Amino acid sequence: MKILEPYKAIFLHHLEEELVPKEPTNLYKPISYILSIGGKRLRPLLAMLMCDVYGSAPEKAIHAAMAVEIFHNFTLVHDDVMDHAALRRGKQTVHEKWNLNTAILSGDAMMIRAYQFLENYDNDLHKPLTKLFSNTALQVCEGQQLDVDFEEREDVTIEEYLQMIIYKTSVLIGAAMKMGALIANVPDNEAQKVYDFGLNLGIAFQLKDDYLDTFGNAEIFGKKIGGDILENKKTLLYLKALEKADETSKKKLTAWYRTNEQSEQKIKEVTNIFSSLKIDEVVKKEIVKYNEKAFEFLSQLSISKEKSTILKQFSDQLSKRII
Repeated sequence: MKILEPYKAIFLHHLEEELVPKEPTNLYKPISYILSIGGKRLRPLLAMLMCDVYGSAPEKAIHAAMAVEIFHNFTLVHDDVMDHAALRRGKQTVHEKWNLNTAILSGDAMMIRAYQFLENYDNDLHKPLTKLFSNTALQVCEGQQLDVDFEEREDVTIEEYLQMIIYKTSVLIGAAMKMGALIANVPDNEAQKVYDFGLNLGIAFQLKDDYLDTFGNAEIFGKKIGGDILENKKTLLYLKALEKADETSKKKLTAWYRTNEQSEQKIKEVTNIFSSLKIDEVVKKEIVKYNEKAFEFLSQLSISKEKSTILKQFSDQLSKRII
């Protein structure tokens, strides 16, 4: 996404300093490993972007950006442990490459390191940034717990699912953008509008991820298509299918989701049910809906028309991405 490219070079330069080997090696090497294997770097770059949008140098947001990125990767390390995942971004997960204890301890160290980056701001900024960061971190944990709980439940509602993705994904995107705005010294009510813009953008982002997991191109998407189906994830696709399906299709769909079968046949059968019900089109409409909600908050921001247009174009690119 071209709009973020100018910030990426600045961010990666600072990230390299975090990747310098430290002792004890078995604590810090896994941290360097997970931080170095890529990813979109979306959240930290959004903090820098919003700082720039409000007329401050994006470099001022670099410590918040580092905190957000390290925290995000910490959640991935522990999520992979909980999910028994073997791969992350096409590479071995930390607990697979090292061991379970190392993954837990290195993840803990990443959380602490994230907070240390916020200590670089003076007291007037440190307090609101830390408060926002702590609230967000707790919500992410709540979202992860809801996600785990949903695996054992067959009565998950669409409203509950949306709340889960808001906590697990959207709040960190909203918080990253709000942090950038706060660092640029905008009033609290303006920063809240930035947060609401980012929150709805985050919902659209996650729904697009859910869509691509089933209907994406594996070569372009960069990971196996159908992973959510194999893990019996009760995504919006599944929940909307239950809403629309007749009794025969509903029984077939729920039967597949009660099995732990890891087969291409399962992916094919469930995807065929989704396709027959035109669930791909249903989810596309939901992505558009939350993108438009984001635009409502964007229109309320006290920024130039030029900056607003840039953010709108970025939002469109995010919701229309193929990776």
